[in-house]
Parts: sequence; structure tokens; C-alpha cells
Amino acid sequence: MIVITAPTGNIGRRLLPLLLESAPARGEDLRVVVRDPARLPGPVRERVEVVTGSHGDAEVVDRAFEGADAVFWLVPPDASLTPADAYCGFTRPAAKALAAHGVGHVVGVSALGRGTPVAGHAGLVTASLDMDDLIAGTGVAYRALACPSFFENLLEEADSIREKGVFTDVVAADRRAPLVAVADVAAVAARLLLDRSWTGTGSVPVLGPRDLSPNDLARIMTEQFGRPVRYERQSLDDLHATLAGYGLNEAFVQGVVDMKRAKDDGLDAGVTRTPDTASPTTFEQWCARALTPAVLAWHLPAHP
Repeated sequence: MIVITAPTGNIGRRLLPLLLESAPARGEDLRVVVRDPARLPGPVRERVEVVTGSHGDAEVVDRAFEGADAVFWLVPPDASLTPADAYCGFTRPAAKALAAHGVGHVVGVSALGRGTPVAGHAGLVTASLDMDDLIAGTGVAYRALACPSFFENLLEEADSIREKGVFTDVVAADRRAPLVAVADVAAVAARLLLDRSWTGTGSVPVLGPRDLSPNDLARIMTEQFGRPVRYERQSLDDLHATLAGYGLNEAFVQGVVDMKRAKDDGLDAGVTRTPDTASPTTFEQWCARALTPAVLAWHLPAHP
């Protein structure tokens, strides 16, 4: 039995089809934990066992982990909480349930940065690494998918790119760093969940095919869209003011700012890309498939 948390999220909804394709042939049953089962596609609901509720709830994870051999663990960041509560606080009931039910293997979504000089002052990333330690402390075999920033973050900039030809971040324009497509993260998770010959604890970096800077992204987007796109560097103070203006928890806002500062200080640069840590989707491929339709959607004629 494989249990999948957050099955309707960016990674989970790409992971589920991969598991549904391979798990039944291996005699594996699938169980998902979801707040709203209606968000699961009908054909998926028919092929998985559904536990309704939040995987941050002790009663829910106790039911979900009973008889489980492996768990895919993803914490949806909650901007109403402090980083510690959003990650370790959310995960603590699951950690108890993992130990109580003797779950053998867990694959979790985490972040790059462990062992770097800035890891202890990296806001949300620091909290995510602490979560890894909490899960590993239960005695399960654990693999933390150590991810950089996702290509998909740029979808939040689609309106600005369309209307102004601009996207923003706080890192230096020429700082190259790994970036990854969430589909590639899902593929690595599926492989680990289906082949559980691994033991102990460790991290599995998922680094994308090459490092890219904001200037590189702007150049590629300009080529893809056929019109200029440029990068504007935002100050950390402006980022803080923008996030605080949304009424988010102050500690969570500071956690985002600290994470962004750490990324500009090289948080994601500590792992060497190898054939084992690289993943296949290029930014050009992802941009053509996902970002270009979002940015250029206004060019499409309306259907009658």
C-alpha cells in the first residue's frame, strides 16, 4: 500500500498517474489523503482508496497510514502559520503515525541547502530541513527530494509578463542556479515509491538539466514569445512589504524573505549536477508547454 498526500497539488496530480500506471501491475494498492475528494478526477477516484481530511490531522493520518508500506509526504505551506508550525508542526502527527504503524518508507518533498553556510538562516527552507530530521527520527527509511525553485513559480508572473513584459525576483540578474519542473520531481518520487530497495535516510537532489539565471530566463522567454521580456530585481524590503500587505503571518513572511536572501547567497548551489541528480525537462520545453499558453492566451479567439 502506497499512501499519497496532497494528491491534487502540483506534484501530486502528476505523481498519481505515474503510480496508477505501474503500481497495480506490481500488486500495489494506492490510498490518497485529500480534503475534497471531488477535486480528484473521476477515473482516479475509482482506482484509489480515499481518506478524506487534512494530513496534518492526527486522526486522519492514523487511518491513512494503517497497513501502509510507503508514504509520499508533501506539506502545503500555510502562510497563516510560522514556518516551524507550517512544517514541523504540521508533520508531527504524521511522524507519530508513521512510527505507530511501522511504515517502512517515506519519500518527502524538501529543499536544497543542507550543509551550506546559510542553511540555518534560510527561512522556509530551514523549516523544511527540520521537517526532514523529524521524519528521519521516526526510524523509517526516508528520502528527501531536495528541490530548487520550480519553473511553475513563473506562472504567478504570467499577467505581468503579458501586460508589461516583466517578471521579478530578488536574486541577482546573472546568478545561475538550478530550476526544475514539478513533473520531473513527480517522476523521481514515483521511482522511489515503486522500487523500495533503498534503506536508511538521505536526500535525492532533483536539479533540472542546467543552471539558469534570471537573464537566461528572460532571453528564452523573449525567444519563445516573440516579444521582449525583461527581469526586474526586487529588493527584499519591497518583497516583505508586498507579502505583509496580503495579511500573511509575519513570521511566515520573514521566512520567505530569509529563504530568498539565502538563495541569492548560494543556498541552491551546493550540489554538483550529475546524471543521477539532473532531470530531463528543459526550461524551453516547459515554457512552450505551460508558460507560453498562459502568457499568450489573450491572443486566442473566444469560442462562441
